[in-house]
Amino acid sequence: MSIFTEDYLRKKALTKILDSSIQYFSKTSEMANFDIFLSHSFLDKEVVKGLYNTLTEQGFSVYVDWIVDPDLNRSFVTKESAEKIRKRMDQSRSLLYAISTNAEMSKWMPWELGYVDGHTRHKCAILPVTKTSESKFERMEYLKLYPIVNVSFKFTGSKPDISIQMFDYGTGQPLVNWIKY
Repeated sequence: MSIFTEDYLRKKALTKILDSSIQYFSKTSEMANFDIFLSHSFLDKEVVKGLYNTLTEQGFSVYVDWIVDPDLNRSFVTKESAEKIRKRMDQSRSLLYAISTNAEMSKWMPWELGYVDGHTRHKCAILPVTKTSESKFERMEYLKLYPIVNVSFKFTGSKPDISIQMFDYGTGQPLVNWIKY
């Protein structure tokens, strides 16, 4: 199984996709629907930018709170801010639970996963991010209930052609099919 590494995602964070996406969402954000709600730790912001850019390059519309709704105050949680996040989860077709270095410290991630899994008909999957390609990824108890995003890289010229597969009990399918069907 191949998964994203922090080094790869930090390089992807430097691309300009993020800037154009912010301009798009600033005009349409209240009515927008998203393919993916990216549940993540804000402490891994640089890695999350790389994930956002990679998924956006693959043609997915991705919700990341501090990109789409920069007015949300992360240090002061209110009923209104929680309701805004609920609305965004409802507007998303799936949730990818990005397990990166600081994910265990996030108080929001388990809440987001529980909300989407328990209150919507949207799909949930685990998207592991490791420090290096040699690092091993182990899921905690309840995360074993969800499929894992597997990444394969095929190089055509100097750019990687990324194929994202969902693996659930030994079977795989493209992420786009998993979200749609």
